[in-house]
Amino acid sequence: MTDSEHAAAARPSSSGPAHARTEPRSVTAWLGWVVFTGILLCGAGVINAVQGLVAILDESFYHSSTAALAVDVNYAVWGWALLILGAVLVAAGGGVILGYAWARVVAVVVASINALVNLGFATAYPAWTILAVGFDVLAIYALIVHGGEAKTLRITRR
Repeated sequence: MTDSEHAAAARPSSSGPAHARTEPRSVTAWLGWVVFTGILLCGAGVINAVQGLVAILDESFYHSSTAALAVDVNYAVWGWALLILGAVLVAAGGGVILGYAWARVVAVVVASINALVNLGFATAYPAWTILAVGFDVLAIYALIVHGGEAKTLRITRR
């Protein structure tokens, strides 16, 4: 064998499964969207936390009664749910920005739960519900389809 044949045989195949590849993936424009999704998750988490604190501390802020919500619970329960989801969204968003795979999984699960919780809260705050669910759907799409590109952030820092 020639030297070039030895070198070709020593390189891993790029046609194998993605989890078995050792060479870094090429960076595409979706890496920017994945980082933006991490920032978006952090922002949504902060807004959820503020909205949760408002629901806990000032139930009279919301104009509709709790009986008008999709799930009939008092605003303190919704507030604690939003506060906890907000904290987890901020942590997952930070992990996504840093390129951690566990953060992608957590972010998809929590964004899905957040969309459902916000749908239940729609009567009290319809404008935010539309925005929050839209952000969650965008984040879920970007993380599932293109989230693996954030791994290049971790590889290039070494």
